[in-house]
Amino acid sequence: MLTVGEVDAAFGEVAATAGSGSAKRRAETLHELFARATAGEQEFLFRLLTGELRQGALEGVMIDAIAAAAEVPGEAVRRAFMLSGQLPVTALAAVTGGEQALGEFRLRLGRPLRPMLASPAESLDEALREHASAIVEYKMDGARIQVHRQGDEVHVYTRTLREITRSVGELVQLVRELPCESVVLDGETLALTDDGRPRPFQETMSRFGSSREEQVRELLLRPYFFDCLHLDGRDLLDAPLRERNAALRSVVGEHLIPGAVEPDDASAILDAALDAGHEGVMVKSLDSVYAAGRRGRAWLKVKPVHTLDLVVLAAEWGHGRRTGYLSNLHLGARDPDGGPPIMVGKTFKGLTDELLAWQTKTFQELAVRRDDWTVYLRPELVVEIELDGAQVSSRYPGGVALRFARVVRYRPDKEPADADTIDAVRATLKGG
Repeated sequence: MLTVGEVDAAFGEVAATAGSGSAKRRAETLHELFARATAGEQEFLFRLLTGELRQGALEGVMIDAIAAAAEVPGEAVRRAFMLSGQLPVTALAAVTGGEQALGEFRLRLGRPLRPMLASPAESLDEALREHASAIVEYKMDGARIQVHRQGDEVHVYTRTLREITRSVGELVQLVRELPCESVVLDGETLALTDDGRPRPFQETMSRFGSSREEQVRELLLRPYFFDCLHLDGRDLLDAPLRERNAALRSVVGEHLIPGAVEPDDASAILDAALDAGHEGVMVKSLDSVYAAGRRGRAWLKVKPVHTLDLVVLAAEWGHGRRTGYLSNLHLGARDPDGGPPIMVGKTFKGLTDELLAWQTKTFQELAVRRDDWTVYLRPELVVEIELDGAQVSSRYPGGVALRFARVVRYRPDKEPADADTIDAVRATLKGG
């Protein structure tokens, strides 16, 4: 068996080899390395070298590993990662400079932060019981954005920290006109119909890949901001939400997300959100600081229709009118311990003709193997599934199966690390 040090040394030698005969020497080094490897190690190294490795080491697992290797607190690594946005940079600081180096990371205008995420709540009453002092605001079916401004310079990022500034000119102009000199805002953006209702999520996401002027005119994006992380030279990450919300209200004006601080009737806000075509509400502790990821339950989402974000593992060829199309999806939940996704069910419901055509083309590009009936994929795509809970089942490895599952939409803004865990699926067990 190989050690990490041996592999690192071999790869380092390959990278440093240059000049006449270098190709032969690099091949010999790799041949010697593979000759000493087990079959499993050979497969791992081959996929690593060819860029096809999907080993399931999620961010949470890697953060814990960095903390253990550098002998520093996990919370220090998490905070540095939130501020740097780059795990390799965080790991290098931890290993070379320890906790002191991690503590030197600061919010920097123009460098996106990892976003804070919400956990699901079964009901509005449950969420309010957990947070007696809370803000209740709309949960919109839009795309997460983070906006940085310093003077006239504006940058807009997605939840995965991808910059989309050139594709969203109307948002850039709007932020330039806010009454401040520098600001970092967290929010949602979405396209609206003429009567003010949200357009399908896919239409909003289509804007993120285009800078065509005609599309801008046809499909304007409207921002709704719900957090302020920096304002005019002052970082607010460690300030309680009540203070960040006051700063937010002072600067975004009509672009504040609808809601209320400590409302007398939270159910009225939920009803209004649903009537306007949105997903539900968020209930956020006014005492909470901003912390990246889904840690704890400081932010809770309440959605009357239960949905899960799952990973597409495979698809089966359809029958009847779906002959020739990849249809029935194999769905997997995230393993919280960092293993590969755990299959929890299948569904072919909710798929439009457009989605069937897209799936059939895209899935074959992501295929890792196939048989007569099924195409198996690299676990890269996240899909939002509506369901009527789960039931105990020995059919799938997770011991549960989805009930009445149907596709709501694909989530190109999410990665497999953002998918719901097997624990979240088990939490929907009927009678559980």
